[in-house]
Amino acid sequence: MDKLNGEPLWSHIFTLIVLGEMGSYTAAATRLGVTKSAVSQRIAELERAVKIELVQRTTRSVRLTAEGMRFIEANKAYYEGIDRNFQELCDSIREPRGIVKVSAPVALGRQQIVPRLAAFLQQFPDVRIELELSDQLVSLAKEGFDLAIRHSNSVPDTHVAWTLCETRAVLVASKAYLKRRGTPATPQELAEHECLHYLRRGQVPMWSFAHRGRSDQQVSVPLRGPMATNNSEALRECALAGLGITLLPDFSAQQDLRSGKLVTVLSDWTSVGTFGDRLYVIRPYSPYISRPVREFIDYIRAALGGGFSSQ
Repeated sequence: MDKLNGEPLWSHIFTLIVLGEMGSYTAAATRLGVTKSAVSQRIAELERAVKIELVQRTTRSVRLTAEGMRFIEANKAYYEGIDRNFQELCDSIREPRGIVKVSAPVALGRQQIVPRLAAFLQQFPDVRIELELSDQLVSLAKEGFDLAIRHSNSVPDTHVAWTLCETRAVLVASKAYLKRRGTPATPQELAEHECLHYLRRGQVPMWSFAHRGRSDQQVSVPLRGPMATNNSEALRECALAGLGITLLPDFSAQQDLRSGKLVTVLSDWTSVGTFGDRLYVIRPYSPYISRPVREFIDYIRAALGGGFSSQ
């Protein structure tokens, strides 16, 4: 390509790209860390080299010509690739440093993610985690999250996803409740019990089950009970207090099943459609992922990959 004083005009082309993005010489100069006159000089030199007007100048605004727009669109990807490769090179030779913004469901975050963060932060002392716990599905790109951990049957096609582990719902109760009311032998007998269910507005309270040995055999049972809530931790506390039988995600019931504070009910049957059957970690699609984000993904995949067996 044409040269100025023996040097290719790479920096001039990049200046044009930044000018097109920022829309003014002042903003472009601030972004590049140079003076406004330096930006103007580079653009003028580039136009002389290519012998085409690339920028239309007025007293109030800067607008690229059609040729200028085509030129930056043809070259922008190359500069983005150089920047991405440079960032990856820097990441590969230095300790991870920066913020990882994560969204996760409340119960899963409190019970399974937060207890595992200390080991990660000790391993990477220059990384900071910003963890937002919410059962609402947030827009990662709009809200500025690097990652989300989702309890679901599927993930959006617009995101990059890794499966953390399979998960299931378990029907549980306290020993005191079962001693007082008896243990149901079939799903149909749940209609005679106090059932603590997850509250979903607009849905009829009902649990559905499939027999583990005969998956074609399914049963749906209408529910009644003293308590309904949209938080599995609250359901667990009510079950521990002996208020009734409840369905919990295995990650929420794991600790109390191991300690014997809760016991499983109808172990020959599996819940259908109450909660998601997998945990995923997802991120918005982008060609570059920072080292702290990569390290956190690897860590949480290893930490949760074994699932939540109560054994």
